[in-house]
Amino acid sequence: MDLSPPPRRPRVESIVPMINVVFLLLIFFLMTAQIAPPEPFQVTLPAADRENPAEGDFTLYISAEGLVAFRDMLGEEAVAEAVANAEGDAMLLRADAGVEGVAIARLLQELANLGVEDVTLVTAAGQ
Repeated sequence: MDLSPPPRRPRVESIVPMINVVFLLLIFFLMTAQIAPPEPFQVTLPAADRENPAEGDFTLYISAEGLVAFRDMLGEEAVAEAVANAEGDAMLLRADAGVEGVAIARLLQELANLGVEDVTLVTAAGQ
């Protein structure tokens, strides 16, 4: 009769702490990431000699064809929604370099009629 203790099995390392660290990192990156909506269409900005970048949360886009967009809306609906959301805050205007000045002037007049007082044209840094 063998009364010696049974052989010990090697202890298996738990992966639970590693899973916890991975989930904590995932939560950290999700909380610190700034998720911005995609631009409705590609806009080539006009060049200007300006050093300080334009800042604001509400951006209207104008394509080279004169199409106006805000978030996922187009046309008059986009302008109305942008004005409703801005409520006196600064509004940014990202106009394509190929858009006619008449389209920009028409949009600025429409924004002024709706009560928007502060519109900043976003430009690319000049070479």
